[in-house]
Amino acid sequence: MRALGADPSTAAVALHPGDAISTPRRTVYIILLGALTALGPFTIDLYLPAFPVLQEDFRTSAAAIQLTLTGTMIGFALGQLIVGPLSDKVGRRIPLLSVTALHVLASFAAALAPSLELLSGARVAMGMGAAAGGVVAMAIVRDLFGGRRLVVMLSRLALVSGVAPVIAPLIGSALLSVMSWRGIFVVLAVYGAVMLISAIALLPETLPRARRHDRGATTVLQRYQSVFRDRVFIGVLIIGAMTFSGLFSYLSASSFLFQVTHGLNAQEYGVLFAVNSIGVVVGVQTASRLAARFGPPWMLAFSTAALFVAAVAIILTDQLGLGLWGTVVPLFFFMTACGFTFPCVQVLALDRHGKAAGTAASVLGACNFGVAGLISPVVGWIARDAGITATTMASVMVGCAAIGVLALWLIVRPRTAGRLAP
Repeated sequence: MRALGADPSTAAVALHPGDAISTPRRTVYIILLGALTALGPFTIDLYLPAFPVLQEDFRTSAAAIQLTLTGTMIGFALGQLIVGPLSDKVGRRIPLLSVTALHVLASFAAALAPSLELLSGARVAMGMGAAAGGVVAMAIVRDLFGGRRLVVMLSRLALVSGVAPVIAPLIGSALLSVMSWRGIFVVLAVYGAVMLISAIALLPETLPRARRHDRGATTVLQRYQSVFRDRVFIGVLIIGAMTFSGLFSYLSASSFLFQVTHGLNAQEYGVLFAVNSIGVVVGVQTASRLAARFGPPWMLAFSTAALFVAAVAIILTDQLGLGLWGTVVPLFFFMTACGFTFPCVQVLALDRHGKAAGTAASVLGACNFGVAGLISPVVGWIARDAGITATTMASVMVGCAAIGVLALWLIVRPRTAGRLAP
């Protein structure tokens, strides 16, 4: 495709549909797709500061409350596995609109839940309903862009994916100061409704009808085979899942660690998350610039090593008795390393699978949140007798980071991963 000007012979070649999109329209897409991507992390994390309150209201254990988080993440993972391949088959809009509507209904159900069991069921449905935003957003970006511009656009979504889980508890803390925990779910329902209306009004179908029937990509099984036969995709899948697992191990334990162990109130706890969000922003924005120059595999070589070192440092400072700041400082560097990792994982996963972008995005997201949902409660299990400490939290983070390092060098193998497509 060529975008022609006054002199066609000197017109810039547009290799991808998004290359011809105007800057204002591209900005609208970034804002809307970013907001859709944030729906999942906000659904998962907005109620984290309410964990102690939920524990008291339902008269249950901390581990039981953490299972509501696990259920949400498992629902989110399952929803992505359904939405991604479906969006490759029928287009992006129908799955996005249908599943987002489910999120709105499930959020109202959670707000009215009279028991922990019903709340857990509603949370699973909320997770499934929030699944479409991130998957379809990444697939739309891959429909429109490629090469270095793909790196830039995905870095914007990765920024949202990385920052939203970190700032969501800050917003949740502020909401708790003016409403009960049930009000948080009403806010999530309204957010989902706004996203649904905005997608109907502003988001076009980006998957051409012809591409929904490409040879070799006509069935769900064939699309899954195309991504799972890719060694590099498998490697970055593991790295992404381990990074998210380390992140969510921290998130699931943080409200108990900082509010119970260190005595912070809900607002102070939220401020702590705001500080950490700066690290994620710095990591994502730096990675988006350096990845195009040095290549995503080499950026992952740096970030996975930094994740491991930072997690080990949290254990060391805790064992040395350095208190709150001894945990917060290395934790900031851990979050920054997460910011470096997220966009590189997304670029390597999607750049190689343009014809199955929805499927690739769904597998990536499902693995990230599904594995994290299974691993994050391990912190509570380890600390079931002595209580959650920085050491028990970081022990899981160290294990996740170590697996990520091994996956990079044994499976992805940066020297053989290849270059980005044009």
